[in-house]
Amino acid sequence: MAENEVWIFAEQEDGVLNSVALELTGKARQLANELGAKVGALLLGHHCEALAKELAAQGADSIYLADHPALRYYRTLPYARVICDLVREHKPQIVIYGATVVGRDLAPRIASELWTGLTADCTDLQIGDYDDPFTEKHHDQILYQIRPAFGGNVIATIVGPNHRPQMATVREGVMKLVPADNHRPFQTIHVTPKITDAEEVVEIIERHRTEREVDLRKAQIIISGGAGVGSKDGFDLLRELANVLGGAVGASRAAVDAGYISKAHQVGQTGTTVRPRLYIACGISGAVQHRAGMQESSKIIAINSNPDAPILSIAHYAIIGDLNQVIPMMIRAYRGH
Repeated sequence: MAENEVWIFAEQEDGVLNSVALELTGKARQLANELGAKVGALLLGHHCEALAKELAAQGADSIYLADHPALRYYRTLPYARVICDLVREHKPQIVIYGATVVGRDLAPRIASELWTGLTADCTDLQIGDYDDPFTEKHHDQILYQIRPAFGGNVIATIVGPNHRPQMATVREGVMKLVPADNHRPFQTIHVTPKITDAEEVVEIIERHRTEREVDLRKAQIIISGGAGVGSKDGFDLLRELANVLGGAVGASRAAVDAGYISKAHQVGQTGTTVRPRLYIACGISGAVQHRAGMQESSKIIAINSNPDAPILSIAHYAIIGDLNQVIPMMIRAYRGH
């Protein structure tokens, strides 16, 4: 039995782990250490056993490997059946998933089947005690599921003291990837999936992949614009600087809401959390919701005409001036003329 385990769903596609699976494994290791528990990773797919070592290197003690042709590609019902069966058999206390397209589809299905709670889009997970004000019952070491609410204006801490497992989906990029330990011992538990005709109602005939418009999580240099950029055309200047530096273009929620750029570029609590080597904030005031998504960048340069803008409080370098004058100067300097 694994009643004292913290589990993560190790999402993979075509034999490659989603980066959020590794991020969650490191976080699960931290939570498990506080609980005196072990970490289990749920690895479903076909011919994917080699991925177990990567999960172990991030902190997994046990890899629950369900290797079956029916699990080669993600489908809701077969994956949910395998995980529900495992949870019922081993009874982990916590199960966490990435808040990816797959995780957001899979986790609610499992929560409904198991009659347990689920908190979506968490930005942090912690362990703590809880005193129920209604029952006056004390709960030791339960999962604090922390996420923004009301458009990011409130940070809510949600608990599920009365149901197990405690479940949450976690946004990509918010958990730091811990250094890998390639010598960690682990065990692989081979699982025989019990997939019936009831789970085989969907057949994959063809697969068509659409690449992300931009993957800010992998960018080492990000040039972000806010409402101060002023227009869609204003972002052309940021794109030019990004091309010169070999970076990507990001944006604040204000710029996205104004229609200057698509939501795929949004950085912050309601967008993507990033940790690039260099983050250049152009015309961004620096609301707390935006800062939460980029404040761990190695170097932050803020360009703003307002000397009192909140973004300046976390910037390593501040340039007080009109971005339409400053950025062309930067472009010329980097081009050497």
